[in-house]
Amino acid sequence: MLLARGVRQLSEAGIPDAPRDARRLLAFASGVEAGRLTLVLPEPVSIEVEAEFAALLQRRCAREPVSHLIGSRMFYGRTFEVNRFVLDPRPETEILVEAALRRSFARVLDLGTGSGCILLTLLAEVPEAVGIGADLSPEALLVAARNARTLGLEDRVQFVASNWTQAIDGSFDLIVSNPPYIAASEMPDLAPEVRDFEPEMALTDGADGLDAYRAIAKGLHPLRTGGDVLLEIGPTQGMAVRAIFAAQGFERIEIIKDLDGRDRVVACFGKIGA
Repeated sequence: MLLARGVRQLSEAGIPDAPRDARRLLAFASGVEAGRLTLVLPEPVSIEVEAEFAALLQRRCAREPVSHLIGSRMFYGRTFEVNRFVLDPRPETEILVEAALRRSFARVLDLGTGSGCILLTLLAEVPEAVGIGADLSPEALLVAARNARTLGLEDRVQFVASNWTQAIDGSFDLIVSNPPYIAASEMPDLAPEVRDFEPEMALTDGADGLDAYRAIAKGLHPLRTGGDVLLEIGPTQGMAVRAIFAAQGFERIEIIKDLDGRDRVVACFGKIGA
């Protein structure tokens, strides 16, 4: 059976969760939704589908992420285009989205927007809101713009090439960011799917993993008085990032944990002063 052979090939290559990946890749090669694969498995498979599946398996055995192979990743119930120019949206980042949705905002700025998954999710969930996504990568901005069009949000969002807030005009109620927070010393220990296939500039600052937070803290001029900043962090960075933003005049700073009990988001509420 084709699927069983795929599972065995991935398992022998040491791929985690080989059955899940084999199903997703066979569904993609067959042009069906993954949830419908069981319905079509008894049907004969064309030579073209078999060849496509074999090619996908070979690339997955080389540790290329499934999301890159199929070109998309689910995030907060929506499908986002992804490729090698943007980070894969991760379930942990939904913690930041949920925290943001508990706030009141009409204008949101997403720094290091990547695929646009954070910003576009917030706009989709808050129909009256508008926003700007900033990124240094022109390729990432193109991906984000395509995701905005796919979700029907292009009239409510703008994407800007900017080094954090340097090219940003206007004021915002909310600033969100999932910046590069992996220290250079931690890069060799990352899974090959991340280390070898996701954009390095979106993963690490090449230093201690805190440079992006320092830069954002120094560039809060677009944040209106009373505005909030929500930042995804690495699990050991809560106190350090809290200290960086404590001097910026926020009424309250909280560290929000993920479902595994690890520090995941630093939430800075109620910016005081300009």
